Amino acid sequence: MRSKIVAGNWKMNKNLDETETLLSALSAKLPDTDAEVMVAPTYINLTAAVRNLESSKIEVIAQNMHFAESGAYTGEISADMLLNVGINTAIIGHSERRAYFGETDDILAKKVTTALEKGIRVMFCFGEELEDRKSGNHFKVVEEQLKNALFALDNAAWSNIILAYEPVWAIGTGETASPEQAQEMHAFIRKTIGEAFDSSVANNVSILYGGSVKPGNAEEIFSKPDVDGGLIGGASLVADDFIAIVKAI
Repeated sequence: MRSKIVAGNWKMNKNLDETETLLSALSAKLPDTDAEVMVAPTYINLTAAVRNLESSKIEVIAQNMHFAESGAYTGEISADMLLNVGINTAIIGHSERRAYFGETDDILAKKVTTALEKGIRVMFCFGEELEDRKSGNHFKVVEEQLKNALFALDNAAWSNIILAYEPVWAIGTGETASPEQAQEMHAFIRKTIGEAFDSSVANNVSILYGGSVKPGNAEEIFSKPDVDGGLIGGASLVADDFIAIVKAI
């Protein structure tokens, strides 16, 4: 049975004091839930976050990682560095990494391979631009992103993959795919994986929705049969909002 997951991507927000305040509030308010709850603070606060949440069910995850084990990659962080401070899951392929830092499908495939080889679970992000949606090209774009980065994997690797569908036009814009649009795409993703691998892989991979999820729309989005949770941006920076979304799963 696939996991229900609510993850908060904090992006470039919260200094150390603010991080610890928010984490303490989340720990205190976390409801009893079967869902996996995750937060992704900035790199420099990962160690402090892991320590803060030692007695909590909330998992600390990374926003990114490099494909190389070590070397002359100024400003980058390796899988071994993450593992060494207690991080076991990394977000890979977020649209902001693709758009602002030039991360291609080839680079992302290398990152996925390295993460899995090192024993890090991958939360792989993908999604179409607004022009792709308007032109009716959104299914093809999503299929290509999945194929280019993930379809060289073997079936066993998929037990360590979480998918996060994030239509780029809905990230940080206040626009949200309707629950029906989210379900339509998630069903397509599951069907595509089933055709490339098998029904067991497709039925067991968690597919999250990301894109302006808020307390007011989370329950309806999460109610769809192929939506297994959310990767939350802005709402994850407010304890009460994030906890409300966790309760909606």
